[in-house]
Amino acid sequence: MSKLNKDVIFLILKELQNDPSSFYSCLLINRIWCETTVPILWKNPAKLFRSYKRKCKASKSLLNIILSHISEESRYNLKNQGIDLFTEIQKKPLFNYIRYWRYLDLNFLEYLLNVLGTSINIEKSKIFLIKNEMLYLFNINTKFISLSISAPLSLISGSEDCFSKLEYFYCNNKTSSKILEGLAQTNKQIRKFEIIIMCDDRENSDNSTEVVKLIEAQGNLKEINFIRKNFYMNAKSYCKNLEESLIKHADTVQYLRIDWEPITKFLSYLVNLVSLDLTYICYERDHYDNLKTISLPLLKFLKAKHIPSNILSSLIESTKGYLVEISILYHYIFDKGRLIRAIYQNCLNLKILKLSMTNENISDFEYLLINCQYLNSLEVIGTNYFDWDELFEILTKSTPIGLFKFTFTSPISDLKRKMNSIKLFLDNWKDRHSMSLYIVSLEEAYMKMLKQQRRKFQQQDKQQQQILENLLQQYVAIGIVEKFSIQISYTKF
Repeated sequence: MSKLNKDVIFLILKELQNDPSSFYSCLLINRIWCETTVPILWKNPAKLFRSYKRKCKASKSLLNIILSHISEESRYNLKNQGIDLFTEIQKKPLFNYIRYWRYLDLNFLEYLLNVLGTSINIEKSKIFLIKNEMLYLFNINTKFISLSISAPLSLISGSEDCFSKLEYFYCNNKTSSKILEGLAQTNKQIRKFEIIIMCDDRENSDNSTEVVKLIEAQGNLKEINFIRKNFYMNAKSYCKNLEESLIKHADTVQYLRIDWEPITKFLSYLVNLVSLDLTYICYERDHYDNLKTISLPLLKFLKAKHIPSNILSSLIESTKGYLVEISILYHYIFDKGRLIRAIYQNCLNLKILKLSMTNENISDFEYLLINCQYLNSLEVIGTNYFDWDELFEILTKSTPIGLFKFTFTSPISDLKRKMNSIKLFLDNWKDRHSMSLYIVSLEEAYMKMLKQQRRKFQQQDKQQQQILENLLQQYVAIGIVEKFSIQISYTKF
């Protein structure tokens, strides 16, 4: 194993990235393994940090390693200003770790500095000086490809060079306009852009002009996430500017998430979209005028939440058969089966489906299973008093041969009744591929109960969960179920 070449070692390490203990042990095999592992570890130190349980100790160790790269001259300058942090820091690190750093989260950096300030009781002005030295260190050692700024932080003059090759950028509408303006001048190849809108138009934090300039300056923008923190705030002016900035990128944008009802008709320009994520809470059917006539013929991935089914039906009907993944949680489900018909008539290559359902459209669901023969993963979200018996009967009779991963979600009040339905379903699943089964029960009513009442009902739910677990273990033993998970969540349904 120690004689493997670096290319093979690199492929092995990629497979181990989500297994921290195994991944870190590769540092100790020999020098070649260590030299190959370190650049991967340090590509995103924030990710490395999150794998540690003892955050405070880990943050101090990580900060010590960063500061160990600071030059003797900078150490001397800091010491003259009353900042002596280097008595316990190694003089020269084994690797130039900074040169491997590619993903920078400035809030993570602020967190490390706050831990430092708290542990040694250092003044804020001195923390600022240390931060400046760190940014200067980045500027002469690395080129970041990802930058995240989720608070109104600032950069120092002269640190722009390390941010001149960004491919991914994350910010919010409180991000400094000066930072955005500087990035618009030095960056032309950002491929993924994400902005979180945290306040409405009445607040004096409007950086939309600079955000728009940054978006419009890019030459190959592929993915956009417009995320709204509060669905009930009024930020129409800001959102309108963001929408219109994308029209220039109609030929390149392929992935879009938007957390509000479109204010303009900008979506009609984005005909090359392959992925669309729509989330908006609106209880009036007459809204969504700017969604009613859009056509997205190349769409492969559709995710929608709280969008009326008639709008979604029209959207699916405009596609050309490329949809492979659909996730829909919606309000207006009394549509006489139109949405399900739109899916099975236009999505013959569908592989993954997550869908809200009522008893009204169960019968049409059988046609979906017959037509969509490439399905391999199905999640059904049933409403109160959903007829699980009928659904499981249809699944037993018409499930495509490649479909054996199921998730069934319902209010917690259905758990006991659903248990009998699941048993019948599993009894009829003989001589098929072993299934993966996930049961999710949700409830919000408990949150309104007194603590003593809530505890009583939760105890009853746990007993039902244990009964169901014991039942499913029996089907694991005979090979009908490969693996299962049962989750009870007391959150909003």
